[in-house]
Amino acid sequence: MPPHRRAAQVVAGAVVMTALVGCQGEPVPEPTGGVSGEPGAPLVDGIFTADPSGHVWAGGLYVYPSHDVPTDVAPDDDGSQYDMRDYHVLSMGRPGGPVTDHGVVLDVADVPWAEKQLWAPDAAHKDGTYYLYFPAKAPDGVFRIGVATSTDPAGPFVAQPEPMAGAYSIDPAVFTDADGASYLYTGGLRGGQLQRYDGDTYTGRDVYPADDEPAIGPRVARLSDDMLQLAEPAREVVLLDEDGVPLTQGDPRRFFEASWMFATGGTYCFMYSTGDTHRLAYATGGSPYGPFTYRGTVLDPVQGWTTHGSVVEWDGAWYLLYHSAARSGRDNLRDVRMVRLELGPDGTIATVTP
Repeated sequence: MPPHRRAAQVVAGAVVMTALVGCQGEPVPEPTGGVSGEPGAPLVDGIFTADPSGHVWAGGLYVYPSHDVPTDVAPDDDGSQYDMRDYHVLSMGRPGGPVTDHGVVLDVADVPWAEKQLWAPDAAHKDGTYYLYFPAKAPDGVFRIGVATSTDPAGPFVAQPEPMAGAYSIDPAVFTDADGASYLYTGGLRGGQLQRYDGDTYTGRDVYPADDEPAIGPRVARLSDDMLQLAEPAREVVLLDEDGVPLTQGDPRRFFEASWMFATGGTYCFMYSTGDTHRLAYATGGSPYGPFTYRGTVLDPVQGWTTHGSVVEWDGAWYLLYHSAARSGRDNLRDVRMVRLELGPDGTIATVTP
């Protein structure tokens, strides 16, 4: 076991013990930010975090973000300046309560097939095992999707020796339906390389549709029973306008990256980033596969170029997790934040202004 993996385990264990002792009556450190008193404040300020995926397990909220770090890498259209190399897990026991940083739970050095850029992850849970899905660039410069496992939602996680066959691009998001079936969504344009695929084949060439042609959509596939592979070939997710026509590549509402799926009242809600117009948008449908009809904006533009988020239901209320570069003023140094979200009975979402 590499030294930094051992250190990560010690740090995570120590933090968890502090939280448990606090529950038994000892003082618990005040949170560095959150929804209590200051909606939209950074959840933690000791590190920079982004791309939050939230899940409520065992009554607590676990957040799986990417970990932004300062870098001398020059910005480019491939996102080379987002040079993240490990993952942390954040958790809290009640809305607005203290936030625990469980330390490093997976490092790129411990992923046999990966070289760099651990971008936005997500997690899932089944039969006592927690699964961390993540993108990373292999030595050939191509983003692939990996999966790591743990018996604890706070990690540490151990990566599978190979990436998932048939899964590619970035921003994995897992949705588990009421029947127990889980679906993996992936995809991102530009630095996410989705425009370099012809079907499931990586071409290495950037090919975009004309502005009046149907936009490039993310991919979705049902996961296998062991949650480690795809159970079927990935298919493209289609986003429609109010007239049932696929959104075009030139439409500012089209998909760019940051898939997230949740369900409410029998309606499937697909949230995503529009990229250039810097909004989190959403569309609704009757199946995890779509198609999904565009409904509106979840989050107005934040500070910084990117926007990425997730939606969780917790203790009877809905919350939006997102990130912003307001604290640093730098696109690649962001903070995870959390605010209440208002959902209507018909699946409509009230727009949040950060």
